[in-house]
Amino acid sequence: MKTKLLLTIALVCMAVTASADNYKDMESLTLSTPEMKAELVPVANHKANPYGRMEMRSTLRMETGGWKPDFDFFKSKTNPGVKPHKFMDELTFVGVPLFVAGIAIKGDKAMFAQNNKNGKKNTQLLTDFKTSIDDYTQYFGPALTVGLKLGGYEGRSDWPRLLASAGMSYAIMAALVNGIKYTAKEMRPDGSSANSWPSGHTATSFVGATLLHKEYGLTRSPWFSIAGYGVATATGVMRVLNNRHWVSDIMSGAGIGIMSTELGYALCDLMFKGKGLLRNDLEVDLDNPSFFSISMGLGLGGKDLDINTLDDLQDKELHGISEADAALLKGNSEFNETIDFRAATVVDAEGAYFFNKYIGVGGRFRVRAMSAKSFGKYADISAEDANYIWNDPDYSISEIYARSDYPGQALTAPIINEGGAPITELSGIVKSDHLTELTASVGLYFNIPLTQRLALGTKALIGRSFMQEMDIDGHAEGNVKDIDYGMIIEKGNVTYLGLEYPVSTGEKYTADWDYLTLGAASATSWGTGISLTYRYKSNFAWKIFCDYDYSKKTYTLTYNPLNFLKQGLTQDAYTLVANREVSNVAYDMDPYVYKKDKKMNYWTLGLSFMVNL
Repeated sequence: MKTKLLLTIALVCMAVTASADNYKDMESLTLSTPEMKAELVPVANHKANPYGRMEMRSTLRMETGGWKPDFDFFKSKTNPGVKPHKFMDELTFVGVPLFVAGIAIKGDKAMFAQNNKNGKKNTQLLTDFKTSIDDYTQYFGPALTVGLKLGGYEGRSDWPRLLASAGMSYAIMAALVNGIKYTAKEMRPDGSSANSWPSGHTATSFVGATLLHKEYGLTRSPWFSIAGYGVATATGVMRVLNNRHWVSDIMSGAGIGIMSTELGYALCDLMFKGKGLLRNDLEVDLDNPSFFSISMGLGLGGKDLDINTLDDLQDKELHGISEADAALLKGNSEFNETIDFRAATVVDAEGAYFFNKYIGVGGRFRVRAMSAKSFGKYADISAEDANYIWNDPDYSISEIYARSDYPGQALTAPIINEGGAPITELSGIVKSDHLTELTASVGLYFNIPLTQRLALGTKALIGRSFMQEMDIDGHAEGNVKDIDYGMIIEKGNVTYLGLEYPVSTGEKYTADWDYLTLGAASATSWGTGISLTYRYKSNFAWKIFCDYDYSKKTYTLTYNPLNFLKQGLTQDAYTLVANREVSNVAYDMDPYVYKKDKKMNYWTLGLSFMVNL
């Protein structure tokens, strides 16, 4: 047994020795590292969950090259997995109702009455408000799109496709705008030229906004779209406030801008097909109606304000009107003054969070600007108007004292207006011809799905409205005048008053003041409305709406025609003229304040660009 075990061990040792001899002449083993190449692989598709977080549906390899700008303007590239666009997919036709709305309200115009500034009559310039910001904001969309592209932040298209789509869009817009402008020959509100309708600035701005929306809003983040359309809307509103365009001009311009870009992209989709596409559109839950939107609308209703300059006058006795006279003339139509307004420009920012498909809570911030027809007629004042009051015999001191009961007294007072009022120039300058109302509201929102992409909506809102007033400033220049006088008072009664003629002190003065203002106090606002929403992409929609808003407002009109006398007379002379026992001019030296309570019923027809969250 032991002999067999020893023989087995000896054989195993000999076998191991023989195997080792076979490897003793081999080279040593070396370890080599494989070459690694950094590569950025595009993401074929993104899907956003209902809460806005992005889920990556493809594998992303590590990028070791870092940030890289893109200057390949002529190099075409296409990322794999990006779906080509169909012609009709890019046409929402949403610009059509905007353009048609502009046509519908073209007749709601009345030429502005002129300012009477520095003797420049027969002009149509209504206000001194002016900003040049809109000359630059019209290029916000393309500037941001190109900047992101140059920075290497991929959007929908490569450079050749992007440039072709943008060029096609701007070419269509320019042809439509200029073709209509010089055919319609619509006069601008400021009377500068007959090429008002449609607005080229607004059309340019909405082309750029739609470029940004298609390249980055649809593929990267909806907030790019909100920024683009928000700036475009602000550009259109500034064109109205600058008195360069009517409301109809900017609505038609916005419609042309959107239509031109959609058509430009659709034509390029036919030409390029799937070539040059880099990213797919984002997708969100179609069942979630939560949204944020910006809107542009046309405001109707509440288009006139009637003021009776006797019944609505506050502190009547302050202006020499007795209670008996006020009661006798109450309701007399001869004292009626009506201020008519054009259709309003309405801009909204609105959002709501829905608990389910049907009900949610949210809020709306609305800006409503109404311009007054022929408001400039109230600014048509001159030095002759002031001298008429000054030279009216009923306003002379001698006339007043001739009617006073001072028997046996010789009143030797000459009239104070001898030689004219202390004024050489008087003009009215309209600073603002718009009543601008700001309303912030909150409430319940309701959604009724009709199909997967169509839904009816309504809401019930309560809020607070604030109004920025209309304003005409007065401007006066002249020579400061003084009036010397002597007075004898016996037992509290004036028994003698002697006056010198008004004389110039040699000093000159300039006065600027609020000549006429119209505004309203803040008030509670109630609102509702109905809308039809079309979700043409999973996270983007267009909404046509009709809103109704109600509020009861107290309007205040302040008229201050003779404020310049504070600078135009010396202190003693002003004290004398302001004395109601001495001069009837005193009854016009305090501002006339009129108050009017009015129930306002506003209707707004408009279009919203919506981002579904």
